[in-house]
Amino acid sequence: MSDMAWIDAALTSARPQAVGALLRYFRDLDTAEEAYQDACLRALKSWPRNGPPRDPAAWLIMVGRNAGIDGVRRRGRQEALPPEEAISNLDDAEGAAVERVDAADYRDDVLRLLFICCHPELPATQQIALALRIVSGLSVRQIARAFLVSEAAMEQRITRAKARIARAEVPFETPGAVERSERLGAVAAMVYLLFNEGYSASFDVAQAKAPLCEEAIRLSRLLLRLFKTEPEIMGLTALMLLQHSRAAARFDTEGQVVLLGNQDRRLWNRKLISEGLALIDKAMRHRRPGPYQIQAAIAALHARAERPEDTDWTEIDALYAALERVQPSPVVTLNRAVAVAKVRGPEAALAMVEPLESQLSGYFHFHGLRGGLLMQLGRAAEAREAFNRAIALANTAAEAAHIRMHLDRLAGAR
Repeated sequence: MSDMAWIDAALTSARPQAVGALLRYFRDLDTAEEAYQDACLRALKSWPRNGPPRDPAAWLIMVGRNAGIDGVRRRGRQEALPPEEAISNLDDAEGAAVERVDAADYRDDVLRLLFICCHPELPATQQIALALRIVSGLSVRQIARAFLVSEAAMEQRITRAKARIARAEVPFETPGAVERSERLGAVAAMVYLLFNEGYSASFDVAQAKAPLCEEAIRLSRLLLRLFKTEPEIMGLTALMLLQHSRAAARFDTEGQVVLLGNQDRRLWNRKLISEGLALIDKAMRHRRPGPYQIQAAIAALHARAERPEDTDWTEIDALYAALERVQPSPVVTLNRAVAVAKVRGPEAALAMVEPLESQLSGYFHFHGLRGGLLMQLGRAAEAREAFNRAIALANTAAEAAHIRMHLDRLAGAR
């Protein structure tokens, strides 16, 4: 591995801990971020020459803290710190820092950083943007490209998020046990929203948004290191791994959507599937099922089926019924109807779908599924009407093209 490759990997891995510790010290996001960037610049100069430090995070925290203090003093027109040569000579000090930056500090600093980015004062779009910038270290240009907005607009979004946090006077102390439990759900939801932002992308923008899926999985693995025995974090990680394993099979060569039952399963990523299956099996042994675990268990049944006809739809129906109890939602019921159609037929599924119209009248997938069920029942005119409403609500060209394919089949059957 080249010098730049291992340095980049080390900086990326150490970022959450280092920025979290600097945030605890300076109690200001901008100052903490600037201090970390200064430390990174010094690492790029020092590490290729002197070799990697024993603990990159501890090195970055110490150098960043010194650089941050230097900046504060300069702004206050006070005497600056000693030159770089003096503060970068960490041969003796680094060992002590490593002893101080133990597992508990790491956990609390990273949690504090994630909790601040997911503060309830912030709307979801600002939470995601701030987490990508502060925790993940993505540039404004990268984030803007992924969300298909201008750099100026994304810069404003991140700036507004920081300003709201400042106005809310968010405490920077170590989060207590109760707050950890309450806010962990918000952090997990932010990570899954981030994943879905990339996963739901159409073929033409999938390349730009693919890094969002990968970053969400990285953040979830980070949470898993902090909460090794939390089954819902295992479930969240497993769910994203299993869904992301199908990425190469989700579109055909022309960019059209390929439904799960028609995908070439040889293209699925078996390494991600194995990791996801191991995680959900481990989570289920805790016997504390939650929404992410149930969704991951559903994804696992699809992953374990070598052929579409091997899928255990009866068990999937039962899992969706459990999800309805744990997290009732018309969308969950709509998804369950797909399994019911496989187990008990389209008429039973349609009976579940019809009552959802008042809640899901503006939802593309409601009209698409309803049209498909009506088509299976031979009710062509009603199916055509449902498909036309679905096209009007399509979020992407691929979704619209998939519905047009059904309309063409109806036209050919006349």
